[in-house]
Amino acid sequence: MQDQDIARLRAETAGCEQTTFFNNAGASLQPRAVVARVIEHLRLEERIGGYEAADIVAPELNSLYGSVARLLHCAPEEIALQENATRAWEMAFYSLRFSPGDRIVTAANEYASNYIAFLQVARRTGAEICVVESDRAGEVDLDALERLLDDRVKLIALTHVPTNGGLVQPAAQVGALARRAGIPFLLDACQSTGQMHLDVNALGCDMLCATGRKYLRGPRGTGFLYVRRAMLEQMEPPLLDLRAATWVSAGKFEVRDDAKKFETWEAAAAPRLGLGVAVEYALALGLDWIERRVQYLAALLRDRLADVKGVTVRDLGRLRCGIVTFTYESHPAEEVMRWMHANGIAVRTIERSSTRLDMEQRGLDELVRASVHYYNTEAELERLCGVLRAMND
Repeated sequence: MQDQDIARLRAETAGCEQTTFFNNAGASLQPRAVVARVIEHLRLEERIGGYEAADIVAPELNSLYGSVARLLHCAPEEIALQENATRAWEMAFYSLRFSPGDRIVTAANEYASNYIAFLQVARRTGAEICVVESDRAGEVDLDALERLLDDRVKLIALTHVPTNGGLVQPAAQVGALARRAGIPFLLDACQSTGQMHLDVNALGCDMLCATGRKYLRGPRGTGFLYVRRAMLEQMEPPLLDLRAATWVSAGKFEVRDDAKKFETWEAAAAPRLGLGVAVEYALALGLDWIERRVQYLAALLRDRLADVKGVTVRDLGRLRCGIVTFTYESHPAEEVMRWMHANGIAVRTIERSSTRLDMEQRGLDELVRASVHYYNTEAELERLCGVLRAMND
């Protein structure tokens, strides 16, 4: 893709006119077409009512399953739409059954929301949480993981891209180990979906959750869950309603046999229509190109940051993605973020509590996170570093 194409993508992104944006791991700037589709449907609801508007766009809403399936290389029947990635992850995790002595295997940089769920289930059931040690690159140690896999392990749960750095976990290798051992594998792809090419077959995951608001550039309040067909048969959702099941007689209900059994009947149509536009936008650009562009910009930013006196880049991993984290000597992360915002640059802070085990092991209390996307430019990277240097002037 040529420079003029980047200019076109930026022209299609209203936010690029207002801010230098490096919070794509939080919620990306949405394309104009995404926002327009959401507003258009809200206007339709305003005019004719929510149910009636939903009837009109039902084919478009149904096509979203196919779009997400193409994104992940799976079948539409293996996709459930959710309000966010957390709810998608929870619907998968809480569908599994654990007994005393069962093991949940995870990594040191697992996200806080997921780990809190592990702790709750461990307290309820007597299951154990087993954290695999990290290797020298900061990734899950595959040899150590393989040694752990026995009959006691009932789940491997991994965050593909941790929230606190650019590291990309070797999910495909983990998936291969899980398959060989016959252990379900739940992958949190909240940060990798939309910035990397994902193929659930190559990844070897049985379940995957994602959000629309991050690198997919969709609206907030959107997400989805993938569950492999063979795994669907083994899972009963923790919550059911008339979307997930049918009340067939006074004393009997039947749960549907596709991934929609993880959904609820009530859902906001407008954000989902926006998500559909966002997914098709990403597919049209090509996830391979997006991945190359994002990784190029992130690597360039790490190089530029290394030249700023007092800045230490904190990213780990052999393969690194679009999330760039750093500390700035004598400047707390919150101070750096406020300074950036005052200068029209959006970054974010990461606290220890978001990935407690990893941050404690590395002796880190907080980080500044600057997450790039394909619509960022080299000039914006230079501007970020220049504003950082100006903090010491």
